[in-house]
Amino acid sequence: MEPRSTLPVDPLGIPQAERVALEQLAVELATEAGDMVRDERPDGLGVEHTKSSDLDVVTIMDTRCETLLRSRIAAARPDDGVLGEEGSAVLGRSGLTWVLDPIDGTVNYLYDLPAYAVSVAVVVGDPTTPGRWATVAGAVVCPRTREVFHARAGGGAWVVTDGRRRGPLRTSGVSELGGMLLATGFAYDRQVRVGQAAVVADLLPRVRDVRRMGAAALDLCHVAAGRVDGYFERCTKPWDVAAGMLLVTEAGGSVTGLAEGSGPSGEMVVAAGPAGHQVLLRELRALVRGADRSP
Repeated sequence: MEPRSTLPVDPLGIPQAERVALEQLAVELATEAGDMVRDERPDGLGVEHTKSSDLDVVTIMDTRCETLLRSRIAAARPDDGVLGEEGSAVLGRSGLTWVLDPIDGTVNYLYDLPAYAVSVAVVVGDPTTPGRWATVAGAVVCPRTREVFHARAGGGAWVVTDGRRRGPLRTSGVSELGGMLLATGFAYDRQVRVGQAAVVADLLPRVRDVRRMGAAALDLCHVAAGRVDGYFERCTKPWDVAAGMLLVTEAGGSVTGLAEGSGPSGEMVVAAGPAGHQVLLRELRALVRGADRSP
């Protein structure tokens, strides 16, 4: 019997056949969008406007990609809702909402660095309220490596490379802080970065190393694949993590917030294998509280 969710909404309440179909659609959508943003990347890539700060940019291709995804979803699943990074939320009638990040790692994409992704997830519940939603199926595509990470609730986590599917993926078994390779990211708010930098500065001498790759969805995929031992970040949005967090949990790991019993939210996302999660969480609780108290 499949384990049931402890959240107020349960992705396993969706019939298995529908979960399989949703996973397949997520893979198709993310793959088509990923091919577009890679193959049609303009030589003189334009920046349309900034979002939360002058560091947070929206490219022409962000908008084109989300438009493509929304049109495909409207055709295939007209009763579903849509929450995308670049467009307004669309309420649905089915109880399912597609959560889209057309280009996660936009700055990497602008600079033609390979660490960017398209993330497509479908969730049950209200994705705008922490702890009130859960991911049913999702896919994360890294266009430059052509890797397609995908999962559905109760179906394991997988990656397709060069047409070959590998898995099920498993998270790392590292349990000691000193042996952990960690991934993290930084907010676009310059003041928030001060506290984030203090946390990393404290951790860095005490862990194996820290990576800042610039795409939360890919960081979570790397946790799921055991390529990094843990990941933490503040100021993420649902579209950053909706697909990746399912990959981690289906790979045997944990994804939580900072407070006891809390789910991931903009306050903090902490992801790691079962052996290392509590170790990392304990350190982050102490460090974040200390950083928040600093002048």
